[in-house]
Amino acid sequence: MASTPGTPRLLRAMNDRAALELLLAHGPLSRTTLGHLTGLSKPTASQLLARLETAGLVRPSGTSAGRPGPNAQLYEINGGIAYVAGLDVTPTRIRAAVADLTGQVVGRYELPTPGRSAKGTVERVVKAIEGATGEAGLTKERLHRVSIGTPGGFDPTSGRLRYATHLPGWHAPHLLEELAGAIAVPLEVENDVNLAAIAEQRVGHAQDSDNFVLLWGEEGIGAAIVINGRLHRGATGGAGEVAFLPLPGTPLVRNVGRNNAGGFQELAGGEPVLALAREHGLRARTPETAITAALETPGAGDEVLAEFAHRLAVGLAAVVAVVDPELIVLAGGVITAGGERLRGLVQDELAELAVPRPRLLLTAIPTDPVLSGALQSALSTTRDTVFDTAGTTSGGSTTR
Repeated sequence: MASTPGTPRLLRAMNDRAALELLLAHGPLSRTTLGHLTGLSKPTASQLLARLETAGLVRPSGTSAGRPGPNAQLYEINGGIAYVAGLDVTPTRIRAAVADLTGQVVGRYELPTPGRSAKGTVERVVKAIEGATGEAGLTKERLHRVSIGTPGGFDPTSGRLRYATHLPGWHAPHLLEELAGAIAVPLEVENDVNLAAIAEQRVGHAQDSDNFVLLWGEEGIGAAIVINGRLHRGATGGAGEVAFLPLPGTPLVRNVGRNNAGGFQELAGGEPVLALAREHGLRARTPETAITAALETPGAGDEVLAEFAHRLAVGLAAVVAVVDPELIVLAGGVITAGGERLRGLVQDELAELAVPRPRLLLTAIPTDPVLSGALQSALSTTRDTVFDTAGTTSGGSTTR
């Protein structure tokens, strides 16, 4: 029978969840400290910890030796009770990682996929997952959830990938069903930039921001939009596909879905940045190294940075006029290569072009932000399931 508001079982479950969240946030805690943080009495805190330990959710973790006062038993989340996998998919590789319930990464694997055909997508995804679980000493059957990040977005109505014609093998009409069947655990597939925003929201600069935009700049330009604490995906999964945004300074591109190009991409995407650097005499093979070279080259480099900042600000001004975020996070290898200097130039230029004045920060997660977001997304759902003790009896286990 389901719990009803105010019943002892539901109140215990609420206390259990509060304690588990505190252990996640603060690490090992003693009964006394946990009781203080939750407002529970010592006997009630003791009963709570005994209940969670019996359920396998927490475990003893040494003592408070070396701290002031008598030694006390410490308790921590039992990370091994559940595992999740995250994948970051690009046209040239699939990067996978496995994390335990605490978020600690226990296995990684990277599968190069240069020049691949449209066939074998499901097999490659499974191989990447099995590579990461194998490094962790697990099988994929031990996973509770898998989260995959890809360019573009899956239309919630048709289930087809849109806005990513450069990702061969991911446009089959029944791909999501085939992936779910092969992986055989709960699966979610999300836009890669949206996952970078989730990482920023959970463990980065946006933890205290309910309304923010993450601007992503690598070979392609993209954005993620969070409104009232929730990702805004749009009716077809296309919210944030700002590469198609028509902007001054570029020709108006028609049939952008077929051409996979648009105003902002033509203005500040990877190839235009590389061309800009070469126009000013900077030698570079990639857009990222072009921005690095600009930082190191007085004169010509200053002009490149100023122009790139202007182009980014033009696109952001259009976004700000519609969304009015409190925070903009700059992410992606090309943009972050410019560091604080580029950030400051964009901030100054945006102040000239837009009435709202959002904070502008470089990402707090410069390494593997998409993979980090995939893990955080999978962990959030998994913790909701594993930490729900309202439907378990005393002494029952929440493991599958």
